[in-house]
Amino acid sequence: MHKNITNMNKKEKITLTACAVIFLGLFGLFLWGQGKSTALPPGAVNPGAESILSIPETFYDFGTISMADGNVVKEFSVTNTGSEDVILAKITTSCMCTTAYLKNGEKRKGPFGFPGHGGPVPPANEYLRPGETKIIEVVYDPAAHGPAGVGPIDRFVYVEDASGGTTALEIKAVVTP
Repeated sequence: MHKNITNMNKKEKITLTACAVIFLGLFGLFLWGQGKSTALPPGAVNPGAESILSIPETFYDFGTISMADGNVVKEFSVTNTGSEDVILAKITTSCMCTTAYLKNGEKRKGPFGFPGHGGPVPPANEYLRPGETKIIEVVYDPAAHGPAGVGPIDRFVYVEDASGGTTALEIKAVVTP
């Protein structure tokens, strides 16, 4: 039999009220979550914005590397192919085991690393004139995670220009003791 709200007892009214509050709370959380962006890798900044920097090679696989042999290094070139100066604003990494340096000839700026580990990551704040190329040196320490770090790794270095455009540089390896 169908009851009208005026014919419900006190316990039924409390139960109905509690269900309505829970429903509204969950609905509110759903709406609130719709405005959130998807989870990003640590250090990623505005990955949807297109960078005006030219980085022809954005991926490198070291293959199999040994913790015992120490750090491995890969250099990526970054060129301003535009007609205006570009400010290379930030360089960050996805993990504390990876650092990056900005090189211009013999000059080396950095280290740039994972935000939140070892203090703040300094801004790069380097100009690239039209046609100018600089090098981003990526250093990976295979021993940084100790014995738990054995196996495949996938790390990123994020290069952000002043307009917010970001390019991810990716390194992979299989780490052995």
